[in-house]
Amino acid sequence: MASNVVGGRLVDIGDTQLHVDEKGAGFPLLIFHGGPGLDHHMFGDYLDPLADDFRLVFVDQRSQGWSARAPESTWSLGRMAADVNSLARALNLGEYATLGHSFGAFVVLQHAVEYPGQAARTIVSSGLPSSRYLSHVQENLAAFEPANLRNQVTASWEREKEAQTHDDVASLLRDQLPFQFGDPLDPRIREYERRTSGARFSPDVLRRFAADETYGGIEVEDRLPSVRQPVLVLAGRMDRTCVVEGAQAIARGIPGARLVVFEHSGHMTFVEENEAYLKAVRGFLPPPG
Repeated sequence: MASNVVGGRLVDIGDTQLHVDEKGAGFPLLIFHGGPGLDHHMFGDYLDPLADDFRLVFVDQRSQGWSARAPESTWSLGRMAADVNSLARALNLGEYATLGHSFGAFVVLQHAVEYPGQAARTIVSSGLPSSRYLSHVQENLAAFEPANLRNQVTASWEREKEAQTHDDVASLLRDQLPFQFGDPLDPRIREYERRTSGARFSPDVLRRFAADETYGGIEVEDRLPSVRQPVLVLAGRMDRTCVVEGAQAIARGIPGARLVVFEHSGHMTFVEENEAYLKAVRGFLPPPG
């Protein structure tokens, strides 16, 4: 059952409703945003060219964005991975692919491990197989220049644990963006903010996941060989958050996985090397028609 909301619709998945915004037609690609606490607006219009060939289903994950509020006890990486199956059934999808970026990559990778073969193909974009790789974040922050931006990013991470309003989240995200781009002074940062406006942030979800600094506690590295479907791993060489070593570990662990490293990107690969990113995704998904 689905009901309409502004800019998309709510889809009943059993214990809650997830907001989806769809574009295009063809082979379905379920797309999961980062965060936690963000929504599908984080992709802006950067992936929209894929709608020429595929049915893009942008998802606001459990209790985030325009999705319905679900009990806090269900806010977990495992439950969000299970939501992928529930959403696919509710949308009456047969074969489908998943794409998750950052925290969304944790979700689709967890889904691939927990439910091998449920998605026909999985795209892990700027993700990690274990929270142990997050130890690199502090090392990268210590070397981050210029110093004023280093201090800005450090303060923003502390504010994640206290965010109370939409504006609180918007402010800390703005402060963190220089760390997420390969070039912290990249002029496209302001353009990205413009092209991703309209988000509805969820500070309570962010607080919950930021509390232990593992953001869901992804721990699937030793289970990667169980994944059966084709997997594409996308990573930025200069990613300071989800380091390329983590992407390489995913590609080594999953039989037949394909790794694409964008040499001139940080964490925001789909922005920094958009044309190459779209080409990699198109080349991995089933050809149209």
